[in-house]
Amino acid sequence: MHLNKGVRPLNIERCHTTFKCGTFSSIVGRPLLIIIGAGAAGFFSAIHNKRNNPDSTVIILEKTPNILSKVKISGGGRCNVTHACFEPKELCRFYPRGSKELLGPFYSFQCKDTMDWFESRGVPLKIEKDNRVFPYSDSSQSIIDCLVKEAEALGVQLCTSCSVEKIEKDKLGFRLSLENGDTLTCDKLILATGSSREGHRFAKSLGHKIVEPIPSLFTFKISDPSLHKRSGLSVENVEVWLGKNKKQSQSGPLLVTHWGFSGPAIIKLSAWQARTLFNTKYQEDLHIDWLPVYDKNDLLQLFIQERTDNGKKQVCKRSPHPEIAGRLWDYLCQKAGVGDVATWQSLNERQVETLISELKAGHFDMAGKSPFKDEFVTCGGVSLKEVNFKTMESKVCANLHLVGELLNIDGVTGGFNFQNAWTTGYLSGGFQ
Repeated sequence: MHLNKGVRPLNIERCHTTFKCGTFSSIVGRPLLIIIGAGAAGFFSAIHNKRNNPDSTVIILEKTPNILSKVKISGGGRCNVTHACFEPKELCRFYPRGSKELLGPFYSFQCKDTMDWFESRGVPLKIEKDNRVFPYSDSSQSIIDCLVKEAEALGVQLCTSCSVEKIEKDKLGFRLSLENGDTLTCDKLILATGSSREGHRFAKSLGHKIVEPIPSLFTFKISDPSLHKRSGLSVENVEVWLGKNKKQSQSGPLLVTHWGFSGPAIIKLSAWQARTLFNTKYQEDLHIDWLPVYDKNDLLQLFIQERTDNGKKQVCKRSPHPEIAGRLWDYLCQKAGVGDVATWQSLNERQVETLISELKAGHFDMAGKSPFKDEFVTCGGVSLKEVNFKTMESKVCANLHLVGELLNIDGVTGGFNFQNAWTTGYLSGGFQ
């Protein structure tokens, strides 16, 4: 059986633009595994399945002309490979969906294993101060080249610009109908299609339930021109929550943007509250504690000290704490209704209470969302109850395996979504 176009063995130079033409003639009489999707999870699945079953034929089918696209753009082109968190239970805490299911898999293949895998193949990695892990080269191409080289050495085959239209299951395995009219059959099939609707359609056609996919990891739009003028300001550590739900708050750095708020605290909140925000059409009450390590009495003492030391100075011109920049403090004063002419010694009790309230639980009306950089992560996908997390095999369709973001798993920003890809791809090879 031959394909008319796009069939190529892995022989890829920089940016995978050079291929040699070939066919699938070598698959006759041999166990055949097909992987749909040439992303991180797809490549890792191919590599570990081939390594564990060297006599089988392993083929990756990719709809587009490009491979490892998310790896290419991740981390601003540097590729945030994983996160320096080496305790599985702690690692699970970074996954709003999938934390329970990933515990066992992380004992089999976790972040340290990922780092060892790449470094043992000539890609030195570094841990940055926020525990994100990058290649020393600061180039995602190092990761791409490593994956391609490993797959090529093992004999994995690749077909790009190869679109699958339909998948059918029969007693002999799987029958894949391709866009060009050709048909492929295989014994084992791995879906590594990411969060694409197409992948969900394939999984559903094979008996799986799909949890409705919705956005995760995004920034918040705030309709406040006065705030937008402070774009570029940042605060090292804040606490943020929605409505009255402070028990599910998130903390970390916050960045003021020309449309509202971004930064790790906001991005984490967007992930954990993705369903809530989707259901309210991203119209929510956001609260910010700008100085979470201080309680209200601590702030009152700061104000008293300012009145003693700088009583005649204008309140809006004098931030009471170094973590609150002058321009941000001026904005908070205006928001609290403290005029430009008010001095520290002229503040009345009501104004003091309002300022403290603004610092400890400032209210903002959320008016929408924006994508976070090039991260397009969704929550939703194949129901986790339908997957065996020891091998990533489907519980409803024998010899079908599901990996990566196709599953209803998503992590916060910091390399966690790639770790899900590495771990589930590894386990799909039969490692336990």
